[in-house]
Amino acid sequence: KQWYQRRVHGKQWYQRRVHGKQWYQRRVHGEITLTYKKIVEGELDSIAGEILSLLTDKLIPAVQGKMDESEVFYQKMAADYYRYLSEFKDGKDGAPAEEGVNATKHYEAAYNIAKEKLAETHPTRLGLALNYSVCYYEILKQPEKACELAKEAFDAAIQKLDSLTDESYKDSTLIMQLLRDNLTLWTSETNDDGADAAKVEQVED
Repeated sequence: KQWYQRRVHGKQWYQRRVHGKQWYQRRVHGEITLTYKKIVEGELDSIAGEILSLLTDKLIPAVQGKMDESEVFYQKMAADYYRYLSEFKDGKDGAPAEEGVNATKHYEAAYNIAKEKLAETHPTRLGLALNYSVCYYEILKQPEKACELAKEAFDAAIQKLDSLTDESYKDSTLIMQLLRDNLTLWTSETNDDGADAAKVEQVED
């Protein structure tokens, strides 16, 4: 798992870097930049595809119906990788790409279980809420829904902060901080109509 994640996150970093500097690179590097971008995206597509095949064909079916942390974890992982792919794939008529739609379905499935079975301060539930809200903001282009989800998760965790164990305290409070950072950023960017400049925090499993 970690080997796959290092490769995907590395390719994702390069893909975002290339995409973010295209205005400059088209002038300086021209076709070389576009070719490199396609190579990186192709490799990311291939690696993420392998992981998603494993998740959807074997891991998720093996835990489906258990309604526990393992099901939440695998559904979230599938959603995360679909979201990675949707970052460089275009949908029709401004709609999210198919990968973005799939990401949303898996996030929703995971979140419905998490809200019922996991404590409000559980790191897996908080990390899921964080990444699900990022999906709403960056992929679905629904900033109000993103803020609503992030605020709901943060407020629920704050109310149960006293129930945190020493084992999960560090992870949970870190993710809560990321939720709060995103809320602050999104509110500011929405007000300033400058969402393209946002640097959004998310959980990297």
